[in-house]
Amino acid sequence: MTNITVRIEDDVKRDAEALFALLGLSISGAINVFFRQAIREQAIPFQIKAKNKYDEYFNEYNMKILEESIAQANAGNVIVKTMAELEAMENE
Repeated sequence: MTNITVRIEDDVKRDAEALFALLGLSISGAINVFFRQAIREQAIPFQIKAKNKYDEYFNEYNMKILEESIAQANAGNVIVKTMAELEAMENE
């Protein structure tokens, strides 16, 4: 066994301890789980990304509309229009 020293904000440590306690883990146990999973996957075991400018748009409501639209298209419930027809409709 070896020791690792990590600096972390007090509130983050407090919140992490509370969460891990609910999961039956100590901070040390949670870090061990993280390390073992990272080694197993040969990667960080979760996605790390910058906030996408579209994150706010793709909320639950908009995702439901998108999924319904995709389902309608997959079911063949589509209307095909040329660009000229769409422009003509717009100018009516």
